[in-house]
Amino acid sequence: MDNARIGRRSLLGAAGLLAAHAIPAQAARAKPRVAIRTARGVIVVELEARKAPITSANFLHYVQAGKFEGGEIYRASRTPGEPTHGTIQGWPAPTTRRFPPIAHESTTLTGLIHDTGTISMGRYGAGTATADFFICASPEPYLDAHPDQPGDNKGFAAFGQVVEGMDIVRTILALPTKGKAYLKEMRGQMLTTPVPIVGMKRLA
Repeated sequence: MDNARIGRRSLLGAAGLLAAHAIPAQAARAKPRVAIRTARGVIVVELEARKAPITSANFLHYVQAGKFEGGEIYRASRTPGEPTHGTIQGWPAPTTRRFPPIAHESTTLTGLIHDTGTISMGRYGAGTATADFFICASPEPYLDAHPDQPGDNKGFAAFGQVVEGMDIVRTILALPTKGKAYLKEMRGQMLTTPVPIVGMKRLA
């Protein structure tokens, strides 16, 4: 199995098994910004609220409810042979009560792609995303929807872009990954010491 398929499969398995359920988009500016405060520094993301309204509103819902406080960035998935390429993945604290899952906004619908700095949602099946998110440290086109391919070809729901703090993303990606894997495809990707999410705040 090639690296792209392994990465896709392990991201699919990281978000849980939940039924699809859309939430109404919240009224927001065209591109609201959110500061992700971690123990390693601050990452600021700008959300594509018009292109990906459901996913952006869902993320803001968690942010404004304080659901990410006490969460962590727990995973650094590096591309074999390319240590500066890959994704970092975060989630709320395990005891956090999550909101219902949201409808899947495919990249074929939004026109967004998984490029350097893209923030996107982790999921299992399409329509199961809740709060797990990941940030690309490099272009990751295999995470986009590929409707011409067999199997789960809907990709992941990109919904914004890092505008400050890519150095923090790369720092976390480079951390040791000897933590216990939840799935065999995630071996060698779990941070030895997860990076705490101190909190998230909407800036605009």
